[in-house]
Amino acid sequence: MVERSAYLNTGTFGPLPRRAVEAMSAQERSALERGRAGAEFFENMGRLREELRERLRRLLNAPDDSIALTTSTTDGCNIAVASLDLGPDDEVVTTDVEHPGLLGALEVSKATVRVAAVRDRPPGEALSAIEAAIGDRTRLIALSHVAWTTGAVLPIRELSGRGIPVVVDGAQAAGALPVDVGELGCDFYTVSAQKWLLGPEGTGCLYVRPERVEELRIPFPSYLSWDFERGQGGLVPRDGALRFEPGWISTGALAGLLASLEFAEQAGPERFARARAMAARCRELVAERAKVVTAPAQGTLVSWRVDGDAAALDERLEARGVIVRSLPGVGWLRASCGFWTDDEDLERLASALDAG
Repeated sequence: MVERSAYLNTGTFGPLPRRAVEAMSAQERSALERGRAGAEFFENMGRLREELRERLRRLLNAPDDSIALTTSTTDGCNIAVASLDLGPDDEVVTTDVEHPGLLGALEVSKATVRVAAVRDRPPGEALSAIEAAIGDRTRLIALSHVAWTTGAVLPIRELSGRGIPVVVDGAQAAGALPVDVGELGCDFYTVSAQKWLLGPEGTGCLYVRPERVEELRIPFPSYLSWDFERGQGGLVPRDGALRFEPGWISTGALAGLLASLEFAEQAGPERFARARAMAARCRELVAERAKVVTAPAQGTLVSWRVDGDAAALDERLEARGVIVRSLPGVGWLRASCGFWTDDEDLERLASALDAG
C-alpha cells in the first residue's frame, strides 16, 4: 500500500507490514496442518500472549501485570468504564472531541455525562475547560490522549492524581508518540493495535493501574479471568489486569501483532520524532492551501476544513492515490503521518489538493 500510494490514514488503519501477514499465515497454516489441540498448541498460545503483554507493557512503560489484551480501544473503554460500576448519582466528565468508542461506554454507564467544550479552543485552554466541568459528584474523567478529530494532545497528566479515576483513549497516541502511563498518572489506558501499532484488526490492549485492580469489579468475566489452580473448585480472580481479558482473541491476529511490534521496535525510538516532523511538514503544506484545524506541535494528525463536500474531495484524492480520512459531521479531512511517511507522500497530497 505505502509503495503505490501516499497512505496518510493510519489514524484509521495502519499499513500492515509484510512480516505480519507472513506471521498470520504461518499461524493459520499450523492450525490447519497440526490442529488446534494438545499441550504444545496451548503452550505456544500462552507464550505468544505473554510475550505480547510484555512488549505492550514496555511500549507504555507500564509496571508488571498491568496489561490485558483486548480486541480494540472500544473494548478497553467498555471494560474500564463498566469496572467502576457507576450509578445515576455519579457524574462523568469528558470532552467534545471524543470518539464514539469511548462515548458509547459512557452513555450506557447510567452516570450523568458532562461534556467540556475544547474543540474550538487552543490546546493551552483545554485544561481549564475540563476542570470547570469537574464537580463534587464527578466519579470519572474520560478523554483521549490525542483527539481523533482535531489532533490535539489533551492534558492527561494535569488531570490525574485528583482521586478521580482517569480513563484514557490512547488510540491516536500509542505507537505514534512516546507513552509513559506512570508519568501520565492515569488509571486506565486503552489501545487499538490496528492503527499506530500496525497490527491486524481485532487486537489491542488495556492498561490498568495496579493500585486500582482489587477495587474494580470484573464487568465481562471470561475463562481467562480466573485462576483455577488457586480456586480449588471456586472462582478466584487472576492477579493483575489479566482478569479483565475478554477471552480468546484470534491467535493468528496476535501472531501478526507480535510481528508488527517487532517491526516498529526495529525502527528505534527515533521513529516518534520522525513522525512528528512529517506531521509538521504536512501541516505547513496544507496550511498553504486550506484552513488547518490542528494546532502546531501536537501529535501526528493534521486536520483541515474543506470548502464544499469533504467526503467528495476525499474520494477525488483517493482516485489520485492519496489516502486521507473524511471526518464525519465536521466537514474536515485528516492526514496521519507515520515514521514511514516521506516527503514524496506529502508532495503528492499537496499536488492532489491543488488539483481539487
